[in-house]
Amino acid sequence: MEQSETIAPVRCVCIAGMGPGTSSLMTAEAARVVAEADIVVGAPRLIEGLEVAEHARLVPAVLSADILAALAEGGWRRAVVAMSGDVGMFSGARGLATLLRDALGDVEVRTVPGVSSMQCLAAALERPWQGWRFRSAHGVELDVAAEAREGGELFLVTGGAHASVGELCARLVDAGLGDARVSVGERLGYPEQRVVCSTASELAGEPFDTLSVMLVEATSPGAGAVEARWPWATPGIPDELFVRARVPMTKQEVRAAAVAKLRVARGDTVWDVGAGTGSVSVECALLSRTGDVWAVERKAEAVELVRENARRFGLSNLHVVAGKAPQALAGLPVPDAVFVGGSAGTLAEVLAAARAANPRVRVCVSAITLETLARATELLAGAGWEGFDAAQVQASRADKIGPYHLMRAQNPVFLVSAQGVADAPEAGGDVRGAAPSVPAEGQGNPKGVGA
Repeated sequence: MEQSETIAPVRCVCIAGMGPGTSSLMTAEAARVVAEADIVVGAPRLIEGLEVAEHARLVPAVLSADILAALAEGGWRRAVVAMSGDVGMFSGARGLATLLRDALGDVEVRTVPGVSSMQCLAAALERPWQGWRFRSAHGVELDVAAEAREGGELFLVTGGAHASVGELCARLVDAGLGDARVSVGERLGYPEQRVVCSTASELAGEPFDTLSVMLVEATSPGAGAVEARWPWATPGIPDELFVRARVPMTKQEVRAAAVAKLRVARGDTVWDVGAGTGSVSVECALLSRTGDVWAVERKAEAVELVRENARRFGLSNLHVVAGKAPQALAGLPVPDAVFVGGSAGTLAEVLAAARAANPRVRVCVSAITLETLARATELLAGAGWEGFDAAQVQASRADKIGPYHLMRAQNPVFLVSAQGVADAPEAGGDVRGAAPSVPAEGQGNPKGVGA
């Protein structure tokens, strides 16, 4: 019987991590494949000054389309695509490898790791990096304040029109994180390398080279609060930590139960309709972290209180919408969960708007009157909803009188909750206030894969 032989591809493309961009930090393996290549393609700063074979061509290209076009010309057996840093650290290497195989046919594609900017900064700071969290603001939307509030050590790749070191530090300051420690590595590996360690306040707006990375360390892990800090990942913030004035507020025990009914997860978008002081909004914003909470309130005094409480807790992901629902809901991002603390007689319209925006929305309605309880039950137990639940929450607090402590009862509150059903008829109400669907923003590097 004849045995078939596997014929190796005639051509090979190496996607090589070039480190920060200087030959001194290029690995020996990367230097070898470059020296043996017939063509080297990459960003100008990466291929300039490389030691290549006499016959080899150096082709400057950053966008994947330009890289493919350069290699499609043929006339080579060994090619190298030079990429900055390491091919496994916020790199387009994986996507490029797929494109190369699809476009060039019978070629071998392999990757060669390199030294990352993360390693260079850690070495410059003489610190271990294994406990860092890694995020990129280069060409993608990133809520740097929400990420910093997670605490610990946050490594960021910077770059782009709105993601420079100075801009990112300014966002931290706006979110009440101006005292966060920030270490910046500028042009790491180059002769003009600079490492600056300061606070976000001191570095906000400062100019740094586009080839910069930063390490952020929030001084209060978890909460990021300015005056009253809540570093725990649990609901039920004490009432006295909020600014209240004369505006009614959902009390601590009821608030904790309501947030539990909403099942707020990291990254969720939440509407708080009739936000009052914003206490529920604050709880949801701390739980959502990288998501956004939209506090809708019609009373001017309450609107200012929500803003003040957002500042107290350093929440850049809590947004205040002044206006009456359901009209004020128009145009808001699609909600995952909606809390209705007050609807001023428009409960049906508010629930219809929530379901029109997201048929599977999770809803919790707070009711202190029997009339609101009856209306919420009628709506959420009806068509278009499932998982109906109604609970009465009544708490008592210890009050010290002389040498004794007496329990004083608070007013009972009803929590009515349910989840929308997709493709079900509306439960009633005017949906003219419904928010339109907002497509998710695309991720990726608009500058291409070879920068």
